[in-house]
Amino acid sequence: MQENIMNAFTEQAKSFYSPLNKLSALMVENMEKMTEFQLESIKSYADITMSQMKKAVDVKDADSLRSFSTSQTEAAATVNKKIMEDAKSLSDLANDFKSQVEAIWEESRPATKPAEKKPTKAA
Repeated sequence: MQENIMNAFTEQAKSFYSPLNKLSALMVENMEKMTEFQLESIKSYADITMSQMKKAVDVKDADSLRSFSTSQTEAAATVNKKIMEDAKSLSDLANDFKSQVEAIWEESRPATKPAEKKPTKAA
């Protein structure tokens, strides 16, 4: 009898901790993806900034100033495009994470029978 109690306790513990373990693993995976995303974003924005700084140093006369102004406009357009792409990537990561959390939640819920409908009286 004591063995049955221990087996039942073990099974309950497994069913309780299994979703928590899955959520923990999912959180770590998501943090890893977010960190990678942030590092890539920082690098790309830093590359754009460094490129523009190098071009600014090369300004020596009116023609090079005009060229630099044009490159500033192009850089601004590139940054705007990158911001939109990053926003979409973040949204996709968040939606994927939400879907996975919901799947773990649904998987961990105990199976229940649908409620029986009570007959209604016709008026």
